[in-house]
Amino acid sequence: MRSAQSNNNLLRMAGRFRSANRSAMMVAPSRVLGLEKVRQISTVGVIGAGQMGTGIAFVAAKNAGVNVLLHDQLPAAQEKGLAFMDKLLAKDVAKEKLAEKEAKGIRERVRAIGDLNELRDVDLVIEAVAEKLPLKQTIFSQLASICKPSAILASNTSSISLTKIAASATSPNKNTQQSSNPDPSPSRVVGLHFFNPVPIMSLVELIAALQTSEDTLKRAREFAVRCGKVVTVSKDTPGFISNRVLMPMINEAIICLEEGVATREDIDQTMKRGTNVPMGPLTLADFIGLDTCLSIMQVLYNQTSDSKYRPSVLLSRMVDAGWLGKKVGKGFYEYDV
Repeated sequence: MRSAQSNNNLLRMAGRFRSANRSAMMVAPSRVLGLEKVRQISTVGVIGAGQMGTGIAFVAAKNAGVNVLLHDQLPAAQEKGLAFMDKLLAKDVAKEKLAEKEAKGIRERVRAIGDLNELRDVDLVIEAVAEKLPLKQTIFSQLASICKPSAILASNTSSISLTKIAASATSPNKNTQQSSNPDPSPSRVVGLHFFNPVPIMSLVELIAALQTSEDTLKRAREFAVRCGKVVTVSKDTPGFISNRVLMPMINEAIICLEEGVATREDIDQTMKRGTNVPMGPLTLADFIGLDTCLSIMQVLYNQTSDSKYRPSVLLSRMVDAGWLGKKVGKGFYEYDV
């Protein structure tokens, strides 16, 4: 039998619980579940209609259920990207993973645009252009002026410093060094590194620039999860996690081929079977794009001066020849395009 004092303690505890519960109920249920920020993201802009940009647009529309504005300077690239989405959706319908009505709804959520100014009202922009810092800096400088203040400005970069990119995300009409109210745009820049092919690969690397706010990180993470991805977090260091480890392996495999250590097939089979991965390093390089691999290695080598990142001569020559991998039909192997 409980004492009177015990009963009083229980009553006080119950009162505190009810009070706390009422306070929690005053908050929107979505916030209690940590979903409030995600629900604010209803429209996404994707810059770049290549393999990565198209894949990101696809999972954003299909998995996250958001409207997507796909931008590219080349109309032909947009047409190719949208045709690729149609192909993916047709496959899902054929395999009965989607009903035709669902597929149609997904496709209708994606719209191609030719003017960056049409991104002014989006909640999130994901840049997925070539790995060239000056190009990305130009884009983020424009986005800082175009996009609404609450919009997240994300880069899909796989190697370039997010801190450098964020530093460029300032309005040209605002002198941040003289102003007592600095431009907040750099704080909303974040890295969302998706992996190719985006509809299949389950990972996203989340990278914070020195300027990135906690709110930006939280919202970006929640959006990636909504896209059906597992999220890992990396510091803003050259190559982050994935390419810091992966690129030396790919480069060494190319050097093995260059020096005649083994055939391309034996190099790939050894690493595929020996490490129990879906494909060998030369095939993987073809899928990534040899020009992309070269750009990443050059960034890593320039930033670290570590010889393990120095691109092989063969890789450079193949890029010079236009043999860029699967996307053009020829790399270390040949493909139907």
